[in-house]
Amino acid sequence: MIIDEARELKQCTQVASGPEGLAAIHQSGTAATLWERAPLDRFQAWIDALPPEQLPRTRIILRPEAVCNALIEVTRFYGTPECPERNMLIEDASALAAIFADVMDCNYLQLRLDVIQTNACRKFHIDAVTARLICTYRGTGTQYGLSTTGDDPATVLTVPTGSPIVLRGTRWPEDPPSGLLHRSPPIAGTGETRLLLVLDPVEDPEQERGTVYIH
Repeated sequence: MIIDEARELKQCTQVASGPEGLAAIHQSGTAATLWERAPLDRFQAWIDALPPEQLPRTRIILRPEAVCNALIEVTRFYGTPECPERNMLIEDASALAAIFADVMDCNYLQLRLDVIQTNACRKFHIDAVTARLICTYRGTGTQYGLSTTGDDPATVLTVPTGSPIVLRGTRWPEDPPSGLLHRSPPIAGTGETRLLLVLDPVEDPEQERGTVYIH
């Protein structure tokens, strides 16, 4: 049973070595696409060593081309040290926004940077969006698995730190639900701090709530 579930999980998850592979989310039977990559050692060492209060956090709706300037403002506000590694973070998040907007053919995105130090969304679930891109820059990556019974998946995989994954949500217009669920890993009591980038496509910015500002 576990072997069958692991095989099905592999079949509905496309793993790519480049950003172009994220567009496979549109292929029939594909519930998630993962761009597997390894962050530079010096970037990872830098971001892992930052005090949590200096990690940027925000929730904003904006055009993809406005992400870079917005994140410069956010990092300055939180005192993220100005250095080449900070530029790498801003440039990478901006590039992912442009890539995801192109994949989803949308003019606006909701961008979230979350600093997580406890259990957040630890229950396996499917997001109420068309699709969502998640990239964990610091800490344990998103966990995912298959379940059509409502129980937790028997086989659980963890997205590598620094690798973006695109997951179909409940509003995806085609194909029956695959049963692919995901969650934030439970970290309460471990002392771990995670930094998470989340991107959602937005059709009408004026209808969205809970944002800081709109560009």
